[in-house]
Amino acid sequence: MLGRKRKVRIETERMTLRLPAHGDYREWAALRSSSIEFLTPWEPSWASDHLTRKSFTNRVYWAQRSVNNGNAIPVFLERREDKTLLGAITLDNIRRGPAQAGTFGYWMGQHYARHGYMQEAILGLVHYAFTTLDLSRIEAACLPENTASRGVLEKSGFKYEGVAQSYLQINGRWRNHVLFANLRGDRRGKTDVG
Repeated sequence: MLGRKRKVRIETERMTLRLPAHGDYREWAALRSSSIEFLTPWEPSWASDHLTRKSFTNRVYWAQRSVNNGNAIPVFLERREDKTLLGAITLDNIRRGPAQAGTFGYWMGQHYARHGYMQEAILGLVHYAFTTLDLSRIEAACLPENTASRGVLEKSGFKYEGVAQSYLQINGRWRNHVLFANLRGDRRGKTDVG
């Protein structure tokens, strides 16, 4: 299977989760640009060339390599009814062997937030990870004050596991993050801590 490109296409109720393509550049750049104030508090600082075509082209090539190598599943959220790009979610840092785990990261365009799209995407990618990829654990982290992200993770079956000190650089500062995980066949029940 050397040289064969793998396709990833996950259908949810309202969306198609698919790999980014070169033709997505303008819509992606417009969505990121129009959502900059909404996204900045929750993301690593953007490089000076973040919104350039060259940077996006590198992102597309990275996505395809990552899927082919089994390291990550980086997908765009496309609303099926009108083919609108809503955001993205990545299952990254896929670890095999005894771990069988990966880590979620995601973002949503400001205009499309709080309409249930991200929960739908998370549930779709979790199902794909547990059934198609045979993973056993999916991890996610967010800033403690990001109540929207915490809420969507909890509604999607993720359970609080603790706090990681200085976990990621967000908006130019090392920040603590709240850790969550979703386990295949999870029997832990609802948690009220965190």
